[in-house]
Amino acid sequence: MVKQFGKLKVVFKSAALTLAASAAFACPVQADTLKVGLVAALSGQSAKSGEAITRGLTVAIDEINAAGGILGQQVELIRRDDESNPSKGLLATRELIQKEGVSVIFGGLDTPVSLAIVPVINKLKVPYVGTWAAGTPITKNGAKENYAFRVSAVDEIVDEALLSYALKHYGTQKPGMILINNPWGESNEKGLTKALDARGMSAVGIERIEGSDVDVVPQLTRLKEAGVDTLFMVANVSPSAQVVKSLERMGWDVPIVSHWGPAGGRFSELAGPNADQVEFIQTYVFSAPGTDARSDALFASLQQRYPEIKSHADVTPAVGIANAYDAMYLTAKAIELAGSTEGPAIRKGFYSIDQYDGLIKNYQTPFTPDNHDALGPDDYVFTHFVDGSIVVVKK
Repeated sequence: MVKQFGKLKVVFKSAALTLAASAAFACPVQADTLKVGLVAALSGQSAKSGEAITRGLTVAIDEINAAGGILGQQVELIRRDDESNPSKGLLATRELIQKEGVSVIFGGLDTPVSLAIVPVINKLKVPYVGTWAAGTPITKNGAKENYAFRVSAVDEIVDEALLSYALKHYGTQKPGMILINNPWGESNEKGLTKALDARGMSAVGIERIEGSDVDVVPQLTRLKEAGVDTLFMVANVSPSAQVVKSLERMGWDVPIVSHWGPAGGRFSELAGPNADQVEFIQTYVFSAPGTDARSDALFASLQQRYPEIKSHADVTPAVGIANAYDAMYLTAKAIELAGSTEGPAIRKGFYSIDQYDGLIKNYQTPFTPDNHDALGPDDYVFTHFVDGSIVVVKK
């Protein structure tokens, strides 16, 4: 795969790597390395999200290292499993910064974990680059010196997109919400309510679910009785699957317009035959073979790097790969522009990026002091599962 990085032409070079039981993952390195960390869900129901982020980062790092690294140093990735637990994510972050000496932390799927990490990285002045979690307050955290950046969706923008999609395709008049009972759910309740208010609308029902729920029929029954004609869902893999199975038991056929939580793991397996009815937002989907050269090139690189990948179904979710891939290259550019691995200098380096032709899009001034989110409302696409693969919804 060939990409332009600064003035260097980057040629992908495959290398065999070893995954240690400690969950530390090292790319090919020399003695003098530039360390970056990843704190993400590497086990449990959302492990596929951590796997996808790892793949995106490592392919980009392989390419960068083959071109000479960053500031003449080879890049080393060190992973830690947060198990979708904010306390574990916080401890992992401190370890990576204070013990391993990483220059940057990349984040994973869970908004509660990211929100726990952000105050620490702002205090220690180490940049944090989110690659999945979409909670609005992650980057809009109110810090005077904000070190949280993101190459991913943003809840308040996603919520506007969800409502626009529902209005266009389902003529929604009586929306309802079913939201995970955590800060991510709260963030989207605010965003969806704001989007509805702007149109003189309101939700006829709002229900909460827990990650451990195995039956959400009571909540869904209340929404059905309220007359809900479109269901907005915000939850990760397991609770989203329970919503689908509970709807099936009820015999309630209602459109489900969802945030991207179902993409983070074994949703199609857990939700059963009706998994394809959930339409959810993404920032990237691999194109059909032969239709997009860049998509084909990245997929070929992934297959060479990970022999177990046989088809696009094996790289689901692509969003984690793409977000992480672009995030690594943007971070590399920030460090090169900074000419330093010190956090405050890297932070300024992010603001100095004027252009990067990435996988998801051609980024033009992706970060400014007032905007730490590289992706915007024009960078989303609606998808669903078909035979285990995430594909674009065709309406």
